[in-house]
Amino acid sequence: MEARIENLAKKKLIGDYITMNFIENKTFQLWNGFMPKRKEIINAIDSNLYSLEVFPVGHFDNFDPNNYFEKWAAIEVSSFDEVPSEMKTLVIPDGLYAVFTHKGPQSEAHKTYHSIFVEWLPNSKYTVDERPHFAVMTEKYKKDDPDSEEDIWIPIKNKI
Repeated sequence: MEARIENLAKKKLIGDYITMNFIENKTFQLWNGFMPKRKEIINAIDSNLYSLEVFPVGHFDNFDPNNYFEKWAAIEVSSFDEVPSEMKTLVIPDGLYAVFTHKGPQSEAHKTYHSIFVEWLPNSKYTVDERPHFAVMTEKYKKDDPDSEEDIWIPIKNKI
């Protein structure tokens, strides 16, 4: 599995989130509620969609699929000057990320994540950092199409 290492500049996002865990996955419910309202966001930078996970500090120290985190559906914006009602803001701080391209249907993304966390990360010079994890879905994203693509961004820092 190949990763490109990128130094991400701070990003501002507007969207919505739901608290969930990996056992009780509510991603479909979140996106079902967000997609009809996304056009209310008037200061979007582009049409890319962001699927984010904001994990509590230490989430990966003793990973448990029952632990809760925030799952976000969002769009990058130029400013927080106009936030639609019922939506929230999120800032992704700048920092180092390992970026992986998942190719194939969304239903197969778990295989890419498994490769990242079980193969690539332990054999790299990096460890997970305490910043949001996210996937960027551009026009190449087609959900369950075998030709679909999305970029998965994992926050990293050098191992000590």
